[in-house]
Amino acid sequence: MIMKRLLTASLALALSAVGSACAHAQQVEGIAALVNDYPITTVDVRNRMRLIIASSGAQPTPEALARIQDQAIRSLVDETLQLQEALEYEVEVDPAEVDAAIQNIAVQNDADPAQIERDLAASGIAVTTLRRQLEAEIAWQILVGGRYSNRIRISNQQIEATLERVAASASETQYRLAEIFLEIPVSSDEEQAQQRAIAVMTQIQQGAPFQAVAQQFSDAPSAANGGEIGWLLTGQMRPEVAQVAQALSPGQLSRPFRVPGGLMIIALIDEREGTTAIMYDLAQVTIPTSRVTDESVAALQRAISRIASCDQIDAAVEGVDGAFSSRLGQISLDALLPQVAEPLSGLDEGENTGILESAAGRQVYFVCDRSIGGPGVPTREEIERQLRNQQLSMLSRRWLRDLRRDSTIEIR
Repeated sequence: MIMKRLLTASLALALSAVGSACAHAQQVEGIAALVNDYPITTVDVRNRMRLIIASSGAQPTPEALARIQDQAIRSLVDETLQLQEALEYEVEVDPAEVDAAIQNIAVQNDADPAQIERDLAASGIAVTTLRRQLEAEIAWQILVGGRYSNRIRISNQQIEATLERVAASASETQYRLAEIFLEIPVSSDEEQAQQRAIAVMTQIQQGAPFQAVAQQFSDAPSAANGGEIGWLLTGQMRPEVAQVAQALSPGQLSRPFRVPGGLMIIALIDEREGTTAIMYDLAQVTIPTSRVTDESVAALQRAISRIASCDQIDAAVEGVDGAFSSRLGQISLDALLPQVAEPLSGLDEGENTGILESAAGRQVYFVCDRSIGGPGVPTREEIERQLRNQQLSMLSRRWLRDLRRDSTIEIR
């Protein structure tokens, strides 16, 4: 979107270059593309190029202008498809929603909507260019949510699997990342996608803000946040993303790398040492040393084999001579003695350590619950939301890809 201090001396030169570039490419004003017989004009393309340059800070070299023109046409084609689909499903975007989106942009840039419009005008950009982009984004969010939200089911198994990965990396370094995802449609040439990714990365290396480039070029939902995806543990990342992130230092930018569905560029904003702890809600069964016999130990072994949850402990050990149970409450793994922590590590709810020999006699520790605490650790609700958004993003890209395939698109 629009960044502070839109118009600088170099940008003014860039904007005039856009006009000459478009004129050179099209020779005369007219139709740049047809999407199901709907025209995208050269004026539309020129305005979008100016918006991309103004918001991303791209260097206006001849090579960059050619890439920006391609990006402008691509974005306009996708937005036209989205708005046509919204019309098909009778989805209308209230102008007040677009006003609110512009207000959000203004707040992010310490400005007000009037200043945004003045900056656009000073940059030679019609405000309708920004409004149309926002209208398409809002309409598509409504469509995707309405079509898929009720179909997505995040199972407890999926949440638990993610929690397991988080637990495995709970004490590791945490990474604050931003991403740019560039989709590769099935019919596209991957070599062309690589060139596009390198061109995007080059803009950033030449001084264009990562946030602004992500907002204009990224195909991920995080584009609306300038690509930022927040603090992550390695267990929350795709393996290929985690591998790249661990090789970066704060402030560094990765080279484009392959992920399912496209190419990704990540920036490591910051990192911090893991301050998380695995927390266990424990119950303990003890046979005091004075009551330990072969019979009592054997009886305890039979009892614990029948226990599937902490609620069953008291009834199960009632007949074990000398045995008594107690709840220990929430304890972090690193606060326990090594001889207890080691057999507990990795156990799930309802599992136990088996019978351990200690100075107190014979003891068994049961996991009543296990959780992860500390800054940056997601809750179950946050993990469910993350998994849901990932699926919505995948379905959104698939729907748009199908629209491109089934539509008549003519680039002139």
